[in-house]
Amino acid sequence: MEGTGITGYKQLGPQRYREVLGFHYEDFTVGDVFEHRPGRTVTEADNVLMNTLCMNPSPLHLDAAYCEQTVWGKPLISSLVTFSIVCGMSVRSTSGRATANLGWDKIRLTHPVFAGDTLYAESRILAKRLSSGRAGEGIITCETVGLTSKGEVFLSFERSFLVPTRERAVEERARY
Repeated sequence: MEGTGITGYKQLGPQRYREVLGFHYEDFTVGDVFEHRPGRTVTEADNVLMNTLCMNPSPLHLDAAYCEQTVWGKPLISSLVTFSIVCGMSVRSTSGRATANLGWDKIRLTHPVFAGDTLYAESRILAKRLSSGRAGEGIITCETVGLTSKGEVFLSFERSFLVPTRERAVEERARY
């Protein structure tokens, strides 16, 4: 596979491959769009678990009787759940080689999500620059959107992370 133009795997030997996560700094191009698959169907259990873990007691997420009286008529999946799933979906193809996550910005919740909805995500590279404080690393900024299987955008955010240059990665491998 290596040398064939197929990305995502490194050939270790005859008929043996290792999956590779993410890209080096040089591999990113502003404007590239990554569709993150597979999708993930959200369950009521996901919602209860995350709300319990995060100590979020809002009846909007946990109390079906209360929610029957709201405009939604049923519990909403917490944005902590949807954000975590969508951000996690993006890691494999964006920040899989990251040395640090630098932060999120412009987080927007634009559509409700309910148990049983299947979520997908895609990321677009917005900017890249070499780090001024960390030689051999660069900062990538991307916009990620979460979409339901019906194509409704329910979440968007920008995220910046630090990734090594190809030269830096070779230097680090030589040390081990």
